[in-house]
Amino acid sequence: MLSKVYSAAIQGIEALPVTIETFAERGCGFMIVGLPDTAVKESHQRIISALKHSGAEMPRKNVVVNLAPADVKKEGAGFDLPMAIGMLAADERIPVEGLEEYMFIGELSLDGSVLPIPGALPIAIRARQMGIKRLIVPIDNVTEAAVVNNVAVYGVRTLREVISIIMGDKEAPKATEIDTRALFAASSSIFDYDFSEVKGQESVKRAFEVACAGGHNLLMVGPPGAGKSMLAKRLPTILPPLSMGEALETTKIHSVAGKLSRGSMLLTVRPFRTPHHTVSPVALVGGGMSPMPGEISLAHNGVLFLDEFPEFPRSVLEVLRQPIEDREITVSRAKYTVNYPASFMLVASMNPCPCGYYGHPKRRCTCLPGQVSKYMNKISGPLMDRIDIQVEIQPVEFDELASQEQGESSAEIRNRVIAARNVQSLRYKDENGIHCNAQMNSRLIHRYAWPDEAGLKRLKERMERLSMSARAFDRILRTARTIADLDYSSRLPAEECVDAPILSTHLAEAIGYRALDRDNYGQTY
Repeated sequence: MLSKVYSAAIQGIEALPVTIETFAERGCGFMIVGLPDTAVKESHQRIISALKHSGAEMPRKNVVVNLAPADVKKEGAGFDLPMAIGMLAADERIPVEGLEEYMFIGELSLDGSVLPIPGALPIAIRARQMGIKRLIVPIDNVTEAAVVNNVAVYGVRTLREVISIIMGDKEAPKATEIDTRALFAASSSIFDYDFSEVKGQESVKRAFEVACAGGHNLLMVGPPGAGKSMLAKRLPTILPPLSMGEALETTKIHSVAGKLSRGSMLLTVRPFRTPHHTVSPVALVGGGMSPMPGEISLAHNGVLFLDEFPEFPRSVLEVLRQPIEDREITVSRAKYTVNYPASFMLVASMNPCPCGYYGHPKRRCTCLPGQVSKYMNKISGPLMDRIDIQVEIQPVEFDELASQEQGESSAEIRNRVIAARNVQSLRYKDENGIHCNAQMNSRLIHRYAWPDEAGLKRLKERMERLSMSARAFDRILRTARTIADLDYSSRLPAEECVDAPILSTHLAEAIGYRALDRDNYGQTY
């Protein structure tokens, strides 16, 4: 007899429908076709034991299992459960009628337990798109999958329980209806850190606010102990909250990568990824024998923080250039091509020189002439070109450290950032793929960020006086547009801020954020 059971496979961060066709006839044998990997082939032994411990038996017939479409490689143990159900249906142990309403996914233990699998969220989304009425997943994945509406999600612990549900002997344990939006809104502003805990560094906090308001990449340069890492950890607390669409997309990536904890729902805060400087290009970009998202995709809609920036291998840093520009990464190998989203804020920190004390107000730099420039040149010009804001950090004085006065809270800064982002949402509502000032192209810069004649004259004078490179020009205008948005949105309705002019004060502040563009940086003591 022939049976058909629906399941799904993960490709990139999307789920591909898989139909498991099982044919049982007189004879003795077992075969799986349809490009199964080793884990799928080994499912035969797991299914035999799981069926025995669930009060059923492996069909004593010649069984052929086809995983369609046959030209897509099937990986992982998530097909154990649907294959077991297909075998029972083909052997007429359970009814074939009605199976078209179900989608199954789950790994089987030898004792018949159903174990969790990665990618439950994209699989649930695919089930809804296919019009599947019931999705059966492992109990540990049920909260994650239940985020998707318009499909009934059932969490199961054992194969015996699945059989009872299909036979109608047991009421299906449907997942509790989750008020996703209420839970999401309640936990979207819960953080372990706050900017009120930071002493001093007001100019750096301002640079962080501008970076978050416009989605700009940021580089901090300062001596050891100046607070670079401490400030970076608090950056997610002032980013705009995730929208529901962003949360779903981000959670899908983490679900496919197996980074979600058991019982977790949607990610409610923006990711903050901090790979070590020994990370490989593949770990950063993604890919591998079984393609998985890399660090830049896990940082999607969040922050990728690279501490000790020059210590990363040149080959690793250069792979960042294309994702920063295109906001997605395409991993192409001989056997597959997958696309991963990669819209992240790059935040990096570094010492100003090998000894760490170039430009320190109290400690003398011990580096030889030329060493500072050589150290800075570890970061290529094209990569530095993609970092809009570059700030120098100085150590905090003792009086500021000992002060009991609380600084401005993250909530206050975040409110201003959200107001500026609202202006940008209105400005770019008709622009495909552009959501913030950092993404502006030349056409939009000329339309929304072009200063008047007096502003251009001032910009020219400052750039010539500070010997800034030509590549700083567009970066300064983008940053100035964000500074203007922060200024206007604090006192005007968002609609009036869209075309508000850039003032000379906005340009002056933006120029100040190009510390490393000076030709003489690292050459004077």
